[in-house]
Amino acid sequence: MKKLNLLALAFVIGTASLFATTSNGILDIPVKQISAQIADLFNSPEFYVEDDMTVNILFTFDSEGKIVVLKVDSQNKDVLNYVEKTLNHKKIQTPGEYNRVFTLPLKIEQ
Repeated sequence: MKKLNLLALAFVIGTASLFATTSNGILDIPVKQISAQIADLFNSPEFYVEDDMTVNILFTFDSEGKIVVLKVDSQNKDVLNYVEKTLNHKKIQTPGEYNRVFTLPLKIEQ
């Protein structure tokens, strides 16, 4: 009887660990698809840019699927305001994983 209980316990633990490792319902959206949708949000900037620059943007998604800008790698206040106004709290068609940090390079040209 003890061996049967031990076998049943091993079966339950094995089954539970199998379900624990499967996806929790969140689809793994390709990063290229997310970056393409975000690129569609950006228009030409409404401020003058002296030189071409590339700005790295760190962002994540909240529980509602809205973009939360964490950091913009620039000292230019116009660029910071432009990125915040364009991206922060916007929703795209297929948001990424909740609380996963994404990096997007944004190229701003004259």
